Amino acid sequence: ARQYGKLVTVDCRNPARHDHRFGQGAQTTKEQRVLLAVYLTVIVMIGEVIVGLWSGSMALLADGVHMGTHALALGIAWAAYVVARRHATDRRFSFGTGKVQELAGFGSAILLAVSAVLILVEAVQRLLAPQSIQYVEALIAAAIGLLANMASFWLLRGASHEPHHPDEPHAHAPGEVHEHADSNLRGAVLHVLADALTSIGAIAALLAGMFMGWAWLDAGVAIVAAVIIAVWAFSLLRATARV
Repeated sequence: ARQYGKLVTVDCRNPARHDHRFGQGAQTTKEQRVLLAVYLTVIVMIGEVIVGLWSGSMALLADGVHMGTHALALGIAWAAYVVARRHATDRRFSFGTGKVQELAGFGSAILLAVSAVLILVEAVQRLLAPQSIQYVEALIAAAIGLLANMASFWLLRGASHEPHHPDEPHAHAPGEVHEHADSNLRGAVLHVLADALTSIGAIAALLAGMFMGWAWLDAGVAIVAAVIIAVWAFSLLRATARV
């Protein structure tokens, strides 16, 4: 190599060693709290499926199956933290294993987008071909789902306040200056908020349908929720795609 017009010889037989962990090598409260959220979601899912099969309530059974997709999304977020931690010293991961968490956030964004499309399709079908609604069973399922989502959000909100490691790389788009955001955790939080949004909307629509006869409002609220979830998914997809 040439430096200041002089020929310089560089010995590459003993490359410099430096720490590639970037704060990813230790278990954090983020990982622990996401795992607790996974446990909570799985327990609620199993309970709703069992009670739904025992009572014959399709609303409880359907919500239990839906909680399974929620558990999958949170499970991906937890797995990303585990993979990043276990491979933190692997030198094949240039600039650390934080990219694994960004990839998990990208996957969460895709799952959010898919769920928004499915909700929208189902809502439109119900508007075109209204179906009878078992209000009591549906309200029970929505209330259980909302309580589980509130508990999960409380867990994940505490994880979002954890201080970042000083060596953790900050991934920014060119020209942007902002605080480092954990896209993996953001994806998990958005899944919880999306479920909470649909539960709140469903409860309001079911109460209106039960007492005021506005059965169409159930599908209408679902369409609004699907649009909001799609916006969240696009925002997360754009942020993680840059990384």
